[in-house]
Amino acid sequence: MLKGIYAISDPSLMPNSKIFIPLKEAIKAGINIFQLRDKTSKDIEIKSLVLELDDFCKEKNVQFVLNDRVDLAINLGVSGLHIGKKETKELYSKEELKKIRQDFKGILGISCYGSLELANRAYEVQADYVAFGACFPSLTKPNAKRLDLEIFSQFNALPKCAIGGIKATNVSLIKNAQMVACIKGIWEGNITQNIEALKQNFV
Repeated sequence: MLKGIYAISDPSLMPNSKIFIPLKEAIKAGINIFQLRDKTSKDIEIKSLVLELDDFCKEKNVQFVLNDRVDLAINLGVSGLHIGKKETKELYSKEELKKIRQDFKGILGISCYGSLELANRAYEVQADYVAFGACFPSLTKPNAKRLDLEIFSQFNALPKCAIGGIKATNVSLIKNAQMVACIKGIWEGNITQNIEALKQNFV
């Protein structure tokens, strides 16, 4: 399941109230993983939606992942959780990651930016995959530091996800990653065509 096209939601292109319309098209086109990334709503406001998305993705054999909402993911027992930095913009400590891993039973992914040290820490706390980025200039995170793509061949302990500015025209430059995560590279324009082109060029 931890391979292929990893679609991340974008509230500006697919508001929560209409999220199932583009999601259904993306699943039909062949995404493998779907992450709900909502940085503004309160947990109580999206609780029902999270459960609906998790159930829907299970039905379609797609891995559902909730972004950053550790407490909600644990309390609801969702299928997947991805964490980056805390709300304070600080990195989680190794002990904090261990506690999350202990409490969360689903698929756990950790953002490691361009750091092998963070990737090794993710392995030590028994994460299920790591994400490295930004691979290319990103409109979602314009200030994100670019990484050396060689990092994907330098870490092999866990499945790796590439993220940051990825689209059909540059995805072929990504080597030794099991997953490629896209936001605008999927949802802007023709969703089906975008995904088919990503699949064709991501080898």
